[in-house]
Amino acid sequence: MGDDSDWMKLPVDQKCEHKVWKARLNGYEEALKLFQRFDDTSPEWAKYQGIIKKFVTDSNSVAQLKGLEAVLAYVENAHVASRTVGEVLSGVVCKVFNQPKARAKELASDICLMYIEIEKADIVQEELIKGLENKNPKVVVACVETIRRALCEFGSKTVTLKPIIKVLPKLFESREKAVRHEAKLLAVEVYRWIRDSLRPPLQNINSVQLKELEEEWVKVPSSAPRQSRFLRSQQDLRTKFAEQQAVAGSDGDCEDVADSAPQVDPYELQDPVEILSKLPKDFYVKIEAKKWQERKEALEALAMLAKNPKLDNGDYGDVVRALKRVIGKDTNVILVSLAAKCLAGLAFGLRKNFGTYAGNVVPTILDKFKEKKPAVVQSLQEAIDAVFLTTTLQNLSEDMLAVMDNKNPSIKQQASLFLTRSICLSTPSTLPKSLLKPLCAALLKQVNDPAPEVRDAAIMALGTAMKVAGEKAVNPFLADLDKLKVDKVRCVYMRTVEDVGVAKKGKPGAEGGAKSKKPAETKEIVETELSVEVCDELAAAVLPASCVKMLDSSNWKERLASMEEFYQVVEQMDIGAMPCQALVRMLAKKPGWKETNFQVLQLKLQVVAVVAQRGRFSKTSASVVLDALVEKVGDVKCGGKAKDALTAIGEACSLSWIAEQVVSLAFAQKNPKNQAETLNWLANAMKEFGFTGINVKAFINHVKTALGASNPAIRAAAISLLGVMYLYMGASLRMFFEDEKAALLAQIDAEFEKMQGQTPPAPTRGAIKRTGGQEEGEEAKEEGVAGDIMDLLPRTDISDKITEDMVSKVGDKNWTIRKEGLNEVAAVLSEAKFIKPSLGDLPITLKGRLSDSNKILVQQTLSIMQQMATAMGPALKQHVKTLGIPVITVLGDIKNTVRAAAMATLNSWVEQTGMKEWLEGEELSEELKRENPFLRQEVLGWLAVHLPTMRSVPSDLMLCVPPLFGCLEDRNVDVRKRAQDVLPVFMMHLGFDKMNKATGKLKPASKDQVVAMLDKARDVMPAKSAGPAKAAPTKPVSSVHPAKAAAGKKPLGKGKEEEDKSGPIFTMVPNGKDLRVKDEKSLKTLKWNFGSPRDEYVEQLKVQMAPCVAKWLQEELFHHDFQHHIKAINSMIECLEEEHEATVACLDLVLKWYTLRFFDTNTSVLMKALEYLKLLFLSLSKHNYHLSEQEANSFIPYLVLKVGESKDVVRKDVRAIMGMLCKVYPASRMFPFLMEGTKSKNSKQRAECLEELGCLIGFYGMSVCQPTAAKSLKEIAVHIGDRDTSVRNTALNTVVTVYNVCGEQVYKLIGHLSEKDMSMLEERIKRSAKKTLASTAPTPKQGEEKALNSSPTKLHTLSPIHPLHVRAQALHYTCRPVPLTVSFLHRLRPVPTHFDELHAGPSSTINLVISQVASGDINTSMKALAQIDEVLRQESIAEVMVGHTDQFLIATSLQLRLAHSTHMADTRLPREDIFKLYSCAIGNMLTLFGVARLAREASMGVLKDLVQGLVTVLLDPRIEESQEGQQLIRSVNMLLRRLFEASDQTNILSALLVLLQDSLLSSAGSPKFSELIMKCLWRMIKFLPDTISSLTLDKILLDVHNFMKLFPKGRLRKLKTDMPHRTLQTLLHTLCRLAGPTVGTHTIRFPFASSYFCVYIVYVGSSISATPVNGLTEELSDFQCGTVIECHLSNKSVHQISAQLELPWSTKCCCCEVETSRCNNGSTANCNTHYRVPNSLWEKSQHKNCSLGAS
Repeated sequence: MGDDSDWMKLPVDQKCEHKVWKARLNGYEEALKLFQRFDDTSPEWAKYQGIIKKFVTDSNSVAQLKGLEAVLAYVENAHVASRTVGEVLSGVVCKVFNQPKARAKELASDICLMYIEIEKADIVQEELIKGLENKNPKVVVACVETIRRALCEFGSKTVTLKPIIKVLPKLFESREKAVRHEAKLLAVEVYRWIRDSLRPPLQNINSVQLKELEEEWVKVPSSAPRQSRFLRSQQDLRTKFAEQQAVAGSDGDCEDVADSAPQVDPYELQDPVEILSKLPKDFYVKIEAKKWQERKEALEALAMLAKNPKLDNGDYGDVVRALKRVIGKDTNVILVSLAAKCLAGLAFGLRKNFGTYAGNVVPTILDKFKEKKPAVVQSLQEAIDAVFLTTTLQNLSEDMLAVMDNKNPSIKQQASLFLTRSICLSTPSTLPKSLLKPLCAALLKQVNDPAPEVRDAAIMALGTAMKVAGEKAVNPFLADLDKLKVDKVRCVYMRTVEDVGVAKKGKPGAEGGAKSKKPAETKEIVETELSVEVCDELAAAVLPASCVKMLDSSNWKERLASMEEFYQVVEQMDIGAMPCQALVRMLAKKPGWKETNFQVLQLKLQVVAVVAQRGRFSKTSASVVLDALVEKVGDVKCGGKAKDALTAIGEACSLSWIAEQVVSLAFAQKNPKNQAETLNWLANAMKEFGFTGINVKAFINHVKTALGASNPAIRAAAISLLGVMYLYMGASLRMFFEDEKAALLAQIDAEFEKMQGQTPPAPTRGAIKRTGGQEEGEEAKEEGVAGDIMDLLPRTDISDKITEDMVSKVGDKNWTIRKEGLNEVAAVLSEAKFIKPSLGDLPITLKGRLSDSNKILVQQTLSIMQQMATAMGPALKQHVKTLGIPVITVLGDIKNTVRAAAMATLNSWVEQTGMKEWLEGEELSEELKRENPFLRQEVLGWLAVHLPTMRSVPSDLMLCVPPLFGCLEDRNVDVRKRAQDVLPVFMMHLGFDKMNKATGKLKPASKDQVVAMLDKARDVMPAKSAGPAKAAPTKPVSSVHPAKAAAGKKPLGKGKEEEDKSGPIFTMVPNGKDLRVKDEKSLKTLKWNFGSPRDEYVEQLKVQMAPCVAKWLQEELFHHDFQHHIKAINSMIECLEEEHEATVACLDLVLKWYTLRFFDTNTSVLMKALEYLKLLFLSLSKHNYHLSEQEANSFIPYLVLKVGESKDVVRKDVRAIMGMLCKVYPASRMFPFLMEGTKSKNSKQRAECLEELGCLIGFYGMSVCQPTAAKSLKEIAVHIGDRDTSVRNTALNTVVTVYNVCGEQVYKLIGHLSEKDMSMLEERIKRSAKKTLASTAPTPKQGEEKALNSSPTKLHTLSPIHPLHVRAQALHYTCRPVPLTVSFLHRLRPVPTHFDELHAGPSSTINLVISQVASGDINTSMKALAQIDEVLRQESIAEVMVGHTDQFLIATSLQLRLAHSTHMADTRLPREDIFKLYSCAIGNMLTLFGVARLAREASMGVLKDLVQGLVTVLLDPRIEESQEGQQLIRSVNMLLRRLFEASDQTNILSALLVLLQDSLLSSAGSPKFSELIMKCLWRMIKFLPDTISSLTLDKILLDVHNFMKLFPKGRLRKLKTDMPHRTLQTLLHTLCRLAGPTVGTHTIRFPFASSYFCVYIVYVGSSISATPVNGLTEELSDFQCGTVIECHLSNKSVHQISAQLELPWSTKCCCCEVETSRCNNGSTANCNTHYRVPNSLWEKSQHKNCSLGAS
């Protein structure tokens, strides 16, 4: 007793856990009492939550029995009981069901049912099914019995039948009789709920057991079962059920309250079978075998597999294509029948998943109905019926309509019969007017077919359609059918349900359903045309006699009084008594509508409006007055009244009819005012009446006529009308006008942009206004209107153009052939514009390309799909499952560009199809299950955008909830964030309860987190959308330039934004660039080297740019929206000049950011980026900046990538930038980057890089080739054998360029070539030689001889031509004068105008125009040159070019090089245009060098390039081929003369010396080029006496020193001619003679001991006045050089030096002109002014005397 007293004092919960069984028993008893007393929300319940499992697992049977009673009370009353279900039930199954006591089992079963009642049915069922695997048969029997009880009491809505049916066969196989018996009882109970749906799953059990079951099933009552126990959430249903049962006293009356027997599809109860892997390995070989027996074997193997009732989803494309081929082409009818059965089996087994292939096989089956054998026809019928169940009638309608016109009556008959069966399975909602209209039209044709079987089938189809869609929907189409046939249709209509045997689903009364979805129709008033006499009688009967009499009075006042009386009578007249036609005819009585008094005329128009409004006004009456109304609509005084009358007639007769009549009448007239006002009235009427019924096709033709009118008012009215039509039709409207002129198209785009985002106004007139109350059918009506509009667009059937060859190309193993196939598909789509949805096998093949290993082809496929969306319109819905869903898979691609393209494609499809089709089925949920973070991010973000706009969603959206919960716990942060964002949107459609219930299957830890997120989401759940706006799409396709659209939008918070954007955009960080280079070298940061930019590179750049750029700019730079990128680039353009130094300080970062833009798919951003880069490199060149290696390496490789861009405009800009790069980065270092570009897989890139290499070699010579000319040329020559034609041609042209530079040496440089390649090269060189008039063997008629004569001392003497005359000839028609004002520079803009948004000063404007001078487009360059010319011609504004001379000359030099290397080689360009370009450029430079200040600004480097370009033009033999070439050569000579005279003399002389040096160094250089440069030097030497005072001798002598250092006397001797030596001698001789003794002071900086030049200066200075013995003096020997130096160091005089060298000397000293006398010993009087050379003596150990010969 002592022990008892111890535990009796314990609390109840501790007693329940005591080790003494009596204590536990006592605890359970007390707990039972407490559980019955506790309030359901009491906190005391929580005490027992952790120990409740121990109640059922007690080891003592007596205590356990009491514990079970306590648990039952706990589950029934505790609010926390649902949290214990898992642990309690596992204990019940394992520890209670095996007890021998029946009471324990009963209580355990009650506990299970109680848990079901508190909404935990799924977990209870899961635990019980787990118990079926227990080895103890008692446990199995108890579990089966409990499941049966649960099903019997709660019904099949609560207890899921599929897992139960799945385990039933296994239970029937048990060795225990008790288990089999319980299984039989459970099977009978399941049969009560689903009836015959249970038979297929149990077909394979023991035959004896199946027979017993059949006997039991017969005994089951035929009445529908109903649940007898209800869940807690169904208690209101339970009360209703009890009340109705009490009142009605029968079960039948409660059927709609407690209908617990839902229709169960046996298909859903099956497990899918995977058959693709089980196909014979040689299946595809056999099915194409020549022997029919082998083909039969393959089909029989497939037929066996296709018998499985449910097939696993997979790629059945190849199988379906094989079957289609057999059905369509096999001549063996047995095989055709077998293939049809296989197709039917696949369709039945795959169901909705087969819908992907439905559109491909239906046309083939329909066409095969030409077979007459009943067995084949029956198989085909079964196949096509099975296929129809996997898709919709809407998707198959195009194929159906196509065969309706077939000549074969069997095909037409079977098509109509199939249509009948299909309509029987349809509902009013799936048979809308947009679908019914074309189907009825086709059937009506067949009703009159000669074949009776075709007529009967068509009548049956029409009758069935009438039964499904309703009489009112079909009757309008039967108006023209004769009565006998109409009666037959009605007869079919009356007996359709009985004949076809289709039980109608949904709400009773299809007519009512159709009626509710369709706005009320107004009955059209029909009236015959009356004669004039009858009209007079009718009018006289209702109008006063005085009124009728004065209508034609000659006195206007009487007519006015008559009309006033007329108006009053009509206003008061009864509607039924109003003869409308007679009244309006009376108004036409003389003078009729030619009334001259506007007051009378206004009253007549008012009468028409009143008659139309109040009377029964018909189209016949309207026809009487329409012509007159249109004639008056443009009248200033009466136009308003005429428009009111037209509006009133529109309300009476429908706008669609009157609009077409009015526009036709207006354009039949010649009055432009009437035409314009008619269009204006129509635009306003559309807003008032709506767009329903408008004949778009007819209107577009009239609008096109109006757009072509010469009167601007008509064009403006037409554009306004298009704007209104855009509200209803959207972006598809623009496609009709793409052929219009660019200027007109820009105006249309601007109008569309105004309308963008607006919603069409609600109709206020017409039938909609009169009927009212149309809200209930609003959604259907809206859809119907949209569909009608799209139906009006003319569509092309391109199925015949999608050939088998094209499809096979798209699926070829070779990627180049696949690309070719895709190009052909794109071309077909572009040509067709609007297409029908029939695409043959193309969708399945395109689907394969979406998973192509070549990402370029994937992007091209996505681009084609975007084209398809625009072209196909709403009919695209039928391809959503085939092509749309695979696009979602592409969203998981690792490349940003591919994902962006996929998202753009997805949005373009959704814009046409809506979201419903995408959410139906399990495809979307399967995609979300993929553990791909990119895919999940994109899909969830996409759903977050589109789901809020939907009114309702398909129930299948619930399938996406489990994957969504998985995303909430994804490892990727972005996926979790996107999932949390979309959670409230899902909840908005599905509700909190459903989503909360779905958490039941989660693990406990996950469930708690997800439930907490659901609670948070419920607080922010948005209100359900009223549906998408009725407006046109807010995002037009190709209608408005994105940059303009971005500029047009005003940002919110403008004041704040402007305040934030004040200040510089770039910040100079001291040593920032050096530190970044250092970090990259030490691998602290990632090296800027990638195939496509990964996130880590973008983040690194973002971090590096943070201290260098303004915060607002960085946000714009790294924004996800491309429009922000455009804004950022605009800002950088504006600040380019102002912040040049800061831009240079962070140039490496700027260039890196622009490389990221090269990977963008948005063309607007790319073009804007290239625009900025052109300006940037012009600015850098102007400031003589040179790119560092790090800047070049992080930018140039990506620029080279873009040279292979598919768009021409991009490639041109990239080539222009490459040309500018050579000014800030050595061309020799550019060369390796371009060589690397030739290794690309992109053929365009290879071709462009090779062309650029040719330009570099042609411009800079062979020295540009790195690392060596031989190695480079060998690599270039490899491309002569390239597969791509353009690459081969470019490679050949490049090698020809090398040949033109270095001649026959090219064969040695290129190395060994194949015989084929060598023959191509030789042929190309021969053609080039012919083309250039054999330039390798020049004749006296060559261009350079005409340019410069053979005199070494002067340029060719030109015939006297005035400079202005030359200039006028150069610019006579290309540079048309532009009228200038003082503000010319402020309105000057580059060509084309990409900078409209820029508001910069004159300097920036000049920069922008100059940037266009170097454009690759000839017209653009010439227009820019014309604008520069206008600036230079006016002295008042020419000064603005100060500081821009170098910039302009660089651009012009680039253009000259481009013309020489590219334009002249392009046979497609007219030579006249190229000569115009040359003339413009030379004329501009003539004018510029005529302005002294501008001419002197030109730097040495710029002059060097300019002279090189001009001399290249003179040497181009192609130029003299035409008459214009002779004039051009004269202009170039004139320009060179002016350049030599006007430019800085030091700069031009240095430039010529450097050019001569470079030309002599280059082994591949042309000797003619060196010769012309030397002639230019001779001309400059001639100017020296006049220009010596302005020369900087230090610079000149340094250049000569460098020249002689590179060309010592030994090397000079090896040259083919002594002209360079003589030219240099003459130059030095003249300089020393003119400069006098001071020449020595300019040589101090030169190292004497190593300079032959200094020796030469001493000698020349010594002998400048000496008279040679026999002419000129030759060069000194080495010994003589040493002697000269020694003498000068010893202070010897000139005469002493001459005597020691045994040279003749003059009687005058060259330094001081003092007379000296020669002594016998050769001594002279010393001159004190001789300069000294303070250098050490140059010794030579050995020397030989050289005899000086006289020349």
